[in-house]
Amino acid sequence: QVGPVESGGGSVQPGRSLRLSCEVAGLTYSNYCMAWYRQVPGKEREGVAAINSEDTTKYANSVRDRFIISQNSAMNTLYLQMNNLKPEDTATYYCAALPTSIRDDWALQAPQGFGFWGQGTQVTVSS
Repeated sequence: QVGPVESGGGSVQPGRSLRLSCEVAGLTYSNYCMAWYRQVPGKEREGVAAINSEDTTKYANSVRDRFIISQNSAMNTLYLQMNNLKPEDTATYYCAALPTSIRDDWALQAPQGFGFWGQGTQVTVSS
């Protein structure tokens, strides 16, 4: 399979943590801005966090100071550490490899069909 494959989703209580992983196959990892997005049924997809090959990061205001994006470029793997989770964080989380600069708005506002996307992993935050 070419592209990202996510793992690590699950169900947790509010205030707890989860770490998502994304392995990228068949792409030159360093050529892409890597990002996490999330989507709730009936709502637009939301860019959560992005990172480039120089480890420059960008976050959505809704997750800043709670989520941390990181990567192991040698392993073509992306991570999202999610702390202090809230019920509103419940969504399907997608990993994306985007052929754009992290400084571009498309890093967290990618249009449909842009870049390579995984199948998603479900995160549910509920008491």
